[in-house]
Order: sequence, then structure tokens, then C-alpha cells
Amino acid sequence: MQAASGFTREKMIEKLRSNAVWDLIIIGGGATGLGTALDSALRGYKTLLLEQSDFAKGTSSRSTKLVHGGVRYLAQGNIKLVYHALRERGLLLKNAPHLVKKQNFIIPVYTLWSKLKYLVGLKLYDWLSKSLSFGSSSFLSRQQVLQEFPNLESKNLLGGIEYFDGQFDDARLAINLAQTAAEEGAVMLNYFQVSALVKTSGKVSGVECLDLESGNRYRVEGKSVINATGVFVDDILRLDNDGSKAMVSPSQGVHIVLNRSLLDSKSALMIPETRDGRVLFAIPWHEHLLIGTTDTPVSEHQLEPKPLKQEIDFILETVGQFIDPKPAVGDVLSVFAGLRPLAAITENTKTTKEISRDHKLVVSESGLITITGGKWTTYRQMAEETVNKAITIGHLDRKVSGTSQRKIHGYVNSAAAGSLSIYGSDAEKIKALQELDPVGHTTVIKGFPQTKAEVVWAIRNEMARTVEDILARRFRILFLDARAAKEAAPVIAAIMAEELGYDESWKANQVDGFGKLVLQYLP
Repeated sequence: MQAASGFTREKMIEKLRSNAVWDLIIIGGGATGLGTALDSALRGYKTLLLEQSDFAKGTSSRSTKLVHGGVRYLAQGNIKLVYHALRERGLLLKNAPHLVKKQNFIIPVYTLWSKLKYLVGLKLYDWLSKSLSFGSSSFLSRQQVLQEFPNLESKNLLGGIEYFDGQFDDARLAINLAQTAAEEGAVMLNYFQVSALVKTSGKVSGVECLDLESGNRYRVEGKSVINATGVFVDDILRLDNDGSKAMVSPSQGVHIVLNRSLLDSKSALMIPETRDGRVLFAIPWHEHLLIGTTDTPVSEHQLEPKPLKQEIDFILETVGQFIDPKPAVGDVLSVFAGLRPLAAITENTKTTKEISRDHKLVVSESGLITITGGKWTTYRQMAEETVNKAITIGHLDRKVSGTSQRKIHGYVNSAAAGSLSIYGSDAEKIKALQELDPVGHTTVIKGFPQTKAEVVWAIRNEMARTVEDILARRFRILFLDARAAKEAAPVIAAIMAEELGYDESWKANQVDGFGKLVLQYLP
């Protein structure tokens, strides 16, 4: 059973070979790159996206899983950023309701001043969202808050402010965006590394790239080349100009995942003032409890950033001030880190909190377009602006963006209940695939709902190429329970080897490599 969109790596490479010149070549398969590919293809431009690893391997699979305006940015006075993000939040709910859900958040208040401050601020948040509001904020009594969070610190508790935002699965939205772009004619390739920029008369006119699976090299021409590589933008800028100054200064954000029983509620908890001046969220996610995040400046960028002990301790210590029993390191099922591509730190910058979270769109002298910064919620707006710039740089016929109306792959008015609901319209196809094989309904690991048929589906229809692709980004098990993911790896490797025609050596290498990766997800 193949996807109607033909979203397989083989078909994508076939299209790569058959096209001579692209209107847009996009480097980077995270949120911004994927959104840009969709916007470009929807306007009818010949679009190629190249990602050095798997789609959303980096920061775009490591977010706090929020579709939000940004309450913290409102407190900083960044009204414009919040306003645009709230509009985009509403569009995401409209276009991908199978993945984006409304979520209520409760801020516990222990003083009259904090009650007034947060209630007034969140009423402004409601007003800014206008017709795209997710719900009206209100004050909850002490009894109501403790009913939602029975193990919340009750001493001096006055009550809480309830407000509404969005929650989603970031990696799954990334896959659905890639599928949607492919349906519109874009060529989307993972495990393709850009090794050089091609120039004609000093202007970027294409790229040289390497297929990391086959070892085949390609030289492709493009009217516009877009650098949408997140924390890796400086690497691409240096391919353009050796002396290029750093554009981003990475900041690390860490999340921990605990058993849902440690804060067993359908509501999310928001801790508004940590000792480093941030906010901390404790959110129900895939039947677990996700808590984060930190904001730690780092000097290096890498595909697998390592959580620091002090970051894990900080999260546990902070949330431990609000709930009892206090969670300990032994309670952590998984811990993961992501890097934010913030604007480069200057001499006048004291902390990463002072750096703008808004996005930057820059054109180099060579015509290379670089888009960085922003956040998941505003990916569509960033993509639209990027394609508008590419039209000018590439001298393309001007066409209007249609992404505000385009439903994302998987869209359904009302998703089916159960674990398959995140697949949206694909859920029925997966059920049919389960029926074709006697073991199709068998789960890959105890305690998680994903079945062997879903592994086959991810290979055939979602371009999964490795055990990590499945367990980290298609199923999210690595992010939810690292030990369970390690136990499931041999099962996944066996199915993939059979589907893709690999031998025992490939299986062993995959299981061994994944086992080493798992160690980074354990505290």
C-alpha cells in the first residue's frame, strides 16, 4: 500500500534526476524549511528541499509542544510577536485539527498582586487573539485549582488563573507538512547533505549535494537558494563566504518526561517565574508528563545536543517547589535537548532571555537567502515571507501565497478516537494495513499503542529510513520512555530490514547505534 502522494524516497530521487532547474532550492527540513517548501510548491514553483538528516531531526522535534502566542513574550512587551503568533495559532488549529488541540493551562497564584497581574495580562492575551480565541481566561478558586492538581503546594494558595493555548506533536506535524508539500509537487529528500554552493558570476545558482544512503553526488541548479537550517545557518553561510560573521547564538532548551501519575490532570500547569526569570510548563502529552524548558547558552551546535545535569536538576527542583511528592532523577523516563537559533550575542547582551525570539530574513551579496529564528507557531508566516523574498531574488513570476487556507495532510473534521487519531485521514488506511497481516495489530513494545503495521506505514508513506526515525519522530517513544525505546529497537529493525531489503549486518548496526543514542536520553 503506497501513499497516493507518492511520498517515497525512490520517487523523490527520480524526480530530482528528471528536473534541470529549480525555482527554489531549500536547505533544511525543519519547521521553516518544510513550511517554505509547501508555500513555494502551492504557488506552482518548482521546489526542491534537501535535509541532511531526517525531517525535524533537530530543534523542530524538540519543542515544548505548544502552539501559542507566547505569554512570556507578552510580559516582555513584544505585542507584535504575540499578535502574529496568536493568528497563526488559530490557522494551525483550522488547518491541522488532527494534530493541534486546545489545552487549558493553570497558573497557581499565591499573592493578590500575582492574581491581578496574570489575570489582566491574560485578558489582553485573549483580546489579541480576537475571533481566533481558544477560550476565555478566568480566575479559579483555591478549591477548583486543588481539584485539578490535588498534589499542588497548597500553603498560601489563593487560587489560579486558567487560560487556553494550543498543544501539538511537533515531529508529526513536520512529517505531514513534508507530505503536503510533496502532494503539491515539491521534491522532499531526507539524508541529502549540501556540500557546496554553486555560483555563477558571484551569485548563488545552485548546490552540490550528497545522498548519504547511496553515496551518489548531485549538482542541481536553482533560481533561488534558501538557507533554512536553524542552528546550522552559519555553516551554510560559510560555504557562501569563509569570512561570514556568526548570525546565530545557540541556546539550549531541555525537557524531561515523567510518568503522568506525578501530576495526574488533563490540565497543564504553568509556573510563571522561575529563578532564572523564565516560565516552566508541565503538560500532559501522549499519556505522559512533559516538563520544560531551560535556556542555556552553548558554544557548539550539533544534531544531538546533550542535556546538562544542572538543567535536569533545575527542572526537578523548580517543579518540586510546586508539587508533592517532589519528582527525583529516578522518575525521569526520558530527557531531551533542543537548540534555539537565536540572534548572535553582542557585547551588550547579558542573557539569552534578552535576545529577540522573532525571526530574521537576510539576503547575502551572493543572493543566498537565510531565514532563521522564530518558533513553530509562526512557521507559516516565516515561510510566506521567505518565498516572497525568493520571488524577487530569483526573478520569478509573482504569485500569492495560499497556505493560510491549505489543509495539512491528514486533515479531518473530527479525528477518530484512540492512538491512530494523530494520523487523521490516514487512520483508516493504517487500519486496513493492520488487517492485511496476522501480526499487524501487534504492538512493538508493551505499554505503547504503536503497532507493527504502523512501522510498515512509516516506511512506505512517511519516508522513515532508520530505527531512530521511527522511534524518535514517527512514534515519539524515545522522547517518552528511552528504556522502552531501546527494548523496541530490535523489533523495529527487523521490520525495516525486511521492507527495505537490508541484511543482518544493517539490523545489528541499527540496534547498536540506537542503543548508544538512548544513553543521551537518560539522566
